[in-house]
Amino acid sequence: MSSTILRPSGRAPDQMRAVSFETGVNKYAEGSCLVKFGDTHVLCLASVEERVPGWLKGSGKGWVTAEYGMLPRATNERTAREATKGQQGGRTQEIQRLVGRSLRAVTNLTKIPELQIRVDCDVIQADGGTRTASISGGFVALHLACTKLIELGMLKELPFMGHVAAISCGVYKGSVVLDLDYAEDSSAETDANFVIHGNGKLIEVQATAEGAPFSEEELGEMLRLARKGTTELVALQKAALGIA
Repeated sequence: MSSTILRPSGRAPDQMRAVSFETGVNKYAEGSCLVKFGDTHVLCLASVEERVPGWLKGSGKGWVTAEYGMLPRATNERTAREATKGQQGGRTQEIQRLVGRSLRAVTNLTKIPELQIRVDCDVIQADGGTRTASISGGFVALHLACTKLIELGMLKELPFMGHVAAISCGVYKGSVVLDLDYAEDSSAETDANFVIHGNGKLIEVQATAEGAPFSEEELGEMLRLARKGTTELVALQKAALGIA
C-alpha cells in the first residue's frame, strides 16, 4: 500500500478534515451541537422527554434514541423531503438506528430513569461521513442535555460510561486513508465506518468492499487509523464540553 497517494483534498493518508464542535447553537434544545467534518455539517439537537417507550415503563430505565435526516439541498442537487414521500428511506432508517445504538453503548440507562432523550441529527451540508459526524456530534449534544438535567435537579450524575466517536476509513486508489470525503467515498475500493469507545474498544464496525475485496492487512490499517482519528475526536469533544 502506497503512503504517497495524492488525495483529492491534498491531505495525508492519516489526516482528518478540519473538525469542529460548536455548542449552544439552539436555545430550545436541552443540548445542541453543530459538528463540522470539513464540508460535512450536521446539526445535532438533544431533547428530553419525561416518558419512555411503553415496553420500558416501570423498568427503572430511561432511553436514548436518534433520528437522522438530510435537508433537501444538503447535496449537489436538491432531493425531495422524505416526509413528502410518506416514509423514510432504508438508508435513513439504518443510519439513525446506528446513531442510537452508538449513543446507548456509552449510556447507563438506569441513571436516566423514566426519561427519554431523543437526538435529532439533521444534515445541513453533506460531503461524506454524515453518519460518523452525527454520532460524534450527537454525543456532545447528549452530554450537554444530561448536564442540563443535573442543573435542573432531574439527574444526580452524568450517566456516561465513557465517550463515543466515529470516523470513516477506506481503501482509495490502493491506499488506506482516514476520514473519506465524498470524492473519495464515491470511488473508494473499500468503505468502512468505525464507532469506537473513548478507551479504544470497538462499538461497531461497518466495512464493505465496493470494488476489490480488502485484505486482513488493510483492515488492520483501517482500524489503526480509525483509533487515531477517534482519539483526536474525543479530545475535541472534551474541549467543546469544557472537561478534562
